[in-house]
Amino acid sequence: MPRSLPRPRGLLPAAAAASLLLACAVPPAGASSHREGPFIASMPKVDATDLYLFRSYEAGRADYVTIVANYQPLQDPYGGPNYFSLDANALYEIHVDNDGDAKEDLSFQFRFKETTRDIALDVGGKQVAIPLVQAGAIDAINPAVQNRRETFTIDVVRGDRRGTRQPLTNASTGSAEFDKPLDHIGTKTFSGQGGYGAYAAKFVHTVAIPGCQPGRVFVGQRKDPFAIAVGPIFDLINLNPLGATTGGRDDLADKNVTAIVLEVPIACLTRGADPVIGAWTTASVRQARLVDGTPRPGLNRTTQQGGAWTQVSRLGMPLVNEVVIGLKDKDRFNASKPSGDGQFADYVTNPTLPALIQTLFPSALAPTKFPRQDLVAAFLTGVPGLNRPTNVTPSEMLRLNTSIAPVPAAQQQTLGVLAGDAAGFPNGRRPGDDVVDASLRVAMGVLCTLNDPAKFGCVAGDAPAGGAPLTDGVGIDATRFSSFFPYLTTPLPGAGGGGAAQ
Repeated sequence: MPRSLPRPRGLLPAAAAASLLLACAVPPAGASSHREGPFIASMPKVDATDLYLFRSYEAGRADYVTIVANYQPLQDPYGGPNYFSLDANALYEIHVDNDGDAKEDLSFQFRFKETTRDIALDVGGKQVAIPLVQAGAIDAINPAVQNRRETFTIDVVRGDRRGTRQPLTNASTGSAEFDKPLDHIGTKTFSGQGGYGAYAAKFVHTVAIPGCQPGRVFVGQRKDPFAIAVGPIFDLINLNPLGATTGGRDDLADKNVTAIVLEVPIACLTRGADPVIGAWTTASVRQARLVDGTPRPGLNRTTQQGGAWTQVSRLGMPLVNEVVIGLKDKDRFNASKPSGDGQFADYVTNPTLPALIQTLFPSALAPTKFPRQDLVAAFLTGVPGLNRPTNVTPSEMLRLNTSIAPVPAAQQQTLGVLAGDAAGFPNGRRPGDDVVDASLRVAMGVLCTLNDPAKFGCVAGDAPAGGAPLTDGVGIDATRFSSFFPYLTTPLPGAGGGGAAQ
């Protein structure tokens, strides 16, 4: 394993420095939010994996923002017979702060429900329930051969998340209940024209949002959009951090996730003249749970739940809980709100990841100026001139300047603003943005190389390895994804697909 990194050869050119100034509103990084906390690792259905926030780059949709909240990590495509439904007893939420005060101004709340058709077959003169979620090929919404149906509702709350709820409805039917597609069981089950992709497209719903123009929603299984060498990263960075930026081991290449994808008009999300919004996602469960001791004949085991909603998962910027928050505080972070992020300030001002990198690669000298004001600016407030709200309370969330025009998929730069693409990470986050490489560089002080102490509290001399082009070796770009809603790729099939998405 390589154990040395070259020292940077002087300062960056002026053009590159100007680009980098906008580049890195990100925390130190290492892996996506898969099993990132001790408690949430035991509750995969409510474990958020990634959040994306970007102006829609589908043709004709530039006046909308797309928010993607992925849940339930590390789904093996063949994980039947029950597959990966979401928790019917949980509350999934996407929160938006549009005035910089670290408190939600809008919350979109998702609740899920499962019903069973109880399909039976005549076996020797007796009707016997089948053990599968399907009794035949499926190519429509809730056909007669579908044994288990999963639906969801959406409410919007303005102000405090536990305030008055208003339902979102199907703009075509007026129904407040939406269908979720079955997971990609395999190519025989979804053998109709267009396969699973055409089937899932039927679950893109146009929604009426109270007080706003209509938007769109899709909830369903997708190929995990994140790409990272998870194993090597957590094995003490067991890779070449100065090697090729592509071609490395992607440990999520054979996994699916469940995506909650919501497209909302920009005018519905912003307030006043400030175009910057912040977003994060949470999942909550009831405080008390009583499990049936002996399920009744013909019924699956159920639970009785009660008490206040208790938040168990939180995700805004990528990679935070894995490699920024200390092990003893990971559960506390998942239960916290942005308005209380002062309690985690030491993890930003005195981060451990750069020091760990230096112990593993001695020539990769960690930044020496503390507190790390460069990370405070990047991590807690947004970058001046890019995505910092006019009035901001320092807090962790993904921030987007909605006044910056989207870039078509074919023209997007993998490193976002770092490569001159101001519509990408850290100005929000698109599926094709390589947040790992950008974040590793921020951890080692790339903002200090801009020699702007008034903004970042440090200069190039404070970060000897700040110019190193660190990478995990796993490439990602917009060509992996669709250029239209819901953007994320068709999930990997449980059978019949040769291990590749269709």
